[in-house]
Amino acid sequence: MKKQHPVHLVLASAAVLAFAAPAFAQSSVTLYGIVDNGIGYQSNSTTVGSTTGGKSVVKMNQGVWAGSRFGLRGAENLGGGTKAIFVLESGFNSATGAAQFSDAIFGRQAWVGLTNATYGTLTAGRQYASYYQTMSPFSPITWITGYYGAHPGDVDGLDTIYRANNTIEYTSPKLYGLTVSGSYSLGGVAGSTNAGSTWATGIQYAAGPFGLGIAFERVNNSNTAGGAWGANSTTSNGGAQIGVSAVTNGYQTARAQQRFAMGLSYRFTDAWDATATYTNTQYIPGSGSKFLNTAIFNTAGGVLHWKPSSVWDFGAGYAYMRATQANGITDSAQYHQFNLSQYYSLSKRTGLYLLEAYQHAKGKTLGTSGAGSIVDATATLGDGLNTAPSSTGNQFAVGAGIIHRF
Repeated sequence: MKKQHPVHLVLASAAVLAFAAPAFAQSSVTLYGIVDNGIGYQSNSTTVGSTTGGKSVVKMNQGVWAGSRFGLRGAENLGGGTKAIFVLESGFNSATGAAQFSDAIFGRQAWVGLTNATYGTLTAGRQYASYYQTMSPFSPITWITGYYGAHPGDVDGLDTIYRANNTIEYTSPKLYGLTVSGSYSLGGVAGSTNAGSTWATGIQYAAGPFGLGIAFERVNNSNTAGGAWGANSTTSNGGAQIGVSAVTNGYQTARAQQRFAMGLSYRFTDAWDATATYTNTQYIPGSGSKFLNTAIFNTAGGVLHWKPSSVWDFGAGYAYMRATQANGITDSAQYHQFNLSQYYSLSKRTGLYLLEAYQHAKGKTLGTSGAGSIVDATATLGDGLNTAPSSTGNQFAVGAGIIHRF
C-alpha cells in the first residue's frame, strides 16, 4: 500500500471540507446593538413616596429613545423550512459603562428555539411574554418613547423593560392576517406550579392599513400569600418588581397582577399613521398584602405619527389613566399625560431626537405603607422617571439626545 505524504493528506482533507462547506453554510450569527445618550431637564425630582423637597434637575440620560444594548442573534437552517434561532442580549448604561443588570450578563434576552414558516415559532428562555409581543405594534413607545411616553409608571406593561424568566413561548405563522401567541413562565416553586409563574396570550390581526391586537397576562407572586415578591417570581426588570412606581407603590405587595390590553393601528397615508390602546390593570391582594381590595387602573391613550420627509419624524401622544375606588379611597387617582417628539435621521443608523412631556395627577392613592396610608397622587412621567417622581401633581420634562444603531 502506497504511503501518502502528510502534506497530501492535509490538502485532500481541505478539498473535502471545501466541497462539503455549502451543506454547513446555512447558519449565521449577527452582532448588533444600540448606543443612546442625551441630556434631560426635569421640573420636579424627588424620591418615591416623598411629598416634599422636589427640585428641578438637569442630568445626562441614556437609553431614552431606545435602551443601550449589544447582542448576538443567530440562525441555522436545519432543512425542511425549519431553522434553529437564538438571541443573547445585554443592556448597559452608555453614560457610565455599567452593566444594566448586576446579576445577569444577558439580562435583556437569552433564549433559543425553532421556527418554521408553516408551523410557527417555539422559543425557551428569558424573553418578552406573549402579552408584550402582541401589543408592541400599538405601544406608545415607538414614537414618543417609553422613558417619557409610557403610560404613567408603565402600569400596563407596554414598554420593553419587563421580561419573563423560564419562559416557553409559541407564536403561530400569520394566517389570513391573524397571528396567535401564548407563553408560560415557570416559577419553579416546590409544591406549587402556579406560584411565581407568568402566563400570557394574545391575538393580532394585520391587513392593509389596519391592525388590531388583544392580549392578556397574569403575573403571580412566588409568595402565594402576597407581600414582598419572592426570588422565584418570573417577570421582572432585573431585580425590580414589575409595575411598581409612584402610581402603584401602595400595591407592591400584591399576590398577583393581571393585565388586559387592546390596541388599534391605522395608516392613513405614507406620511400619517396612528395607534390607540385601552388597558385594564389589576393588583390582586392576598392574605399577606398591605391592602385589602383589588386595585384597578384603566388607561386609554393614542399616538399620532407624521413623517413629512425621509429624514423627519414627528409624534404626538396623550394618555388618560384612572384608578377605581378601593381600599378606603373615594377620590381615586387620575393622570393626564401629554407627549411630543421630533426625530431627525442623520443616516440610516444614526439620529437626533428631542422630546417634551407633561403630566398632571390628581386624586388619592395608597402610600408605601398600603391600606390606611392614603396620600395625594403625584406625577411620574413615563417609566424613565419612576425613581424620581414629582412631589406634586405636576411634572414637566424635556430631553435631547443622539442614538446610533449597529
